[in-house]
Amino acid sequence: MAVYAIGDLHLSLSGDHSMDVFPGWNGYIQKIEQNWRAKITDADTVVLPGDFSWGLTLTDSLADFQFLERLPGRKVLLKGNHDYWWSTRAKIEAFFLANGLKSIEILHNSSIVTEGIALCGSRGWLFETGEAVDAKIINREAIRLEFSITQAEKTNSKPVVFLHYPPVYGENESPQILDVLVRHHISDCYYGHIHAAGCRYALDGSYLGIRFHLVSADYLRFDPLLVEVDH
Repeated sequence: MAVYAIGDLHLSLSGDHSMDVFPGWNGYIQKIEQNWRAKITDADTVVLPGDFSWGLTLTDSLADFQFLERLPGRKVLLKGNHDYWWSTRAKIEAFFLANGLKSIEILHNSSIVTEGIALCGSRGWLFETGEAVDAKIINREAIRLEFSITQAEKTNSKPVVFLHYPPVYGENESPQILDVLVRHHISDCYYGHIHAAGCRYALDGSYLGIRFHLVSADYLRFDPLLVEVDH
């Protein structure tokens, strides 16, 4: 029994947004399934921190969810900037129930305990443009992240954070997000959003006493990464 992470699958099994046209993405659906089945069992949990499906609605994304449902393990989804299908928790859970998606759940203003760790996180945001709207979004995401971590801390399990956006990218930082991570003594943060083409600016190592792990699908060569933390 183990926990893995892989983000940014960008599935579009019933749409026209195939990623095959991008360098390194040729045959990515087959790569995802092959690598997943080679290591993931039904006893494992896989966290997918955002950009799961290109579908504009839950119905548009049904084929993508069904693909995920057929794969082994428990799957935990977070919201990414391209997850336009994302709705309220009640609507998402009702959709999952109505369509027999029993192994998929969302992490949103909550925490989930598995294998002795508490999964927590939010979408996050990266303060790149300096616009007032960015500051508003970052503050909101920081509040959601702190709430999630607080819920995790009540479980007496070790909190591990998952974000879609990196809190640090090159010279850009999201100080509000980093402040939450530092104040709650988070040791490990897994994030996506940054694809292989931009990974030279991505942090995959330690900063402010936190270990950051980039888990976008193409960066991982479509092979889920084992989540390892010190208890």
